[in-house]
Amino acid sequence: MDANLDPAGAARALLAFWRAAGVDMDVAEAVYAAAPKAAAVAPKREAPITAPRLKKVASAPVDSARALAASANTVAELRAAVEKFDGCALKATARNTVFSDGPEDAPVLIIGEAPGKDEDEQGKPFVGRSGQMLDRMLDQIGLSRQSNVLISNTIYWRPPGNRDPTDGEILACLPFAERLVAILQPKLLILAGKSAAHTMLRRTDGVLKLRGRRLSYGREGEPAVNAMVMLHPAYLLRQPQQKRLAWTDLLLAEAWLKELGVARVT
Repeated sequence: MDANLDPAGAARALLAFWRAAGVDMDVAEAVYAAAPKAAAVAPKREAPITAPRLKKVASAPVDSARALAASANTVAELRAAVEKFDGCALKATARNTVFSDGPEDAPVLIIGEAPGKDEDEQGKPFVGRSGQMLDRMLDQIGLSRQSNVLISNTIYWRPPGNRDPTDGEILACLPFAERLVAILQPKLLILAGKSAAHTMLRRTDGVLKLRGRRLSYGREGEPAVNAMVMLHPAYLLRQPQQKRLAWTDLLLAEAWLKELGVARVT
């Protein structure tokens, strides 16, 4: 850390470091902002909530992904397009392409983040411990990947060591995730975890702020889709005290699906 920084500057630098590392710093920054100042200063305007600030990447892989995604008119065709795509470096180190699991006409679409070890081995999303928890959670409100839920990701190949995907990897896969929503036109889109929420909704606020709300997903020229954010099951395994929030999210999904007339498993 720069020794020339004053205490306030050092605190801001530390908060910025942890936010860049992916830590949700909303609470910490709120506490810092509320601390008394030695002298009055002009209030700092909060940056507008926009798309995540992804670094510029080579356009060729993204253009290729867009062309392949646009050529698909069914989920099966989109799966084949993803398997054909070679513009994401993760594919070279992964065992399997992990695209989707569930009926291809499902009224509910769940999109998560990236495959882990179990998903990479089996070629299906959410099959490890977090996937088993997700299945139990969905069962509580009459949802199942065997009947009325299609599950996918924003990244289709496991990052080595389960590291976070790079901006280039996210952008290379994004056209396929967006095309999946456009093809399926689900009654409800559920985004599991911060990364999926930020990528698909193009929002940067913390997942704890996004969850528990009725949101809307849309791209220009396409119908808006009902959307909500839930805590990722992997996060709940690490923070079991947050399961009460997850239960609230499930009740929101259940009530919304009832209003939409979506048939559920009984």
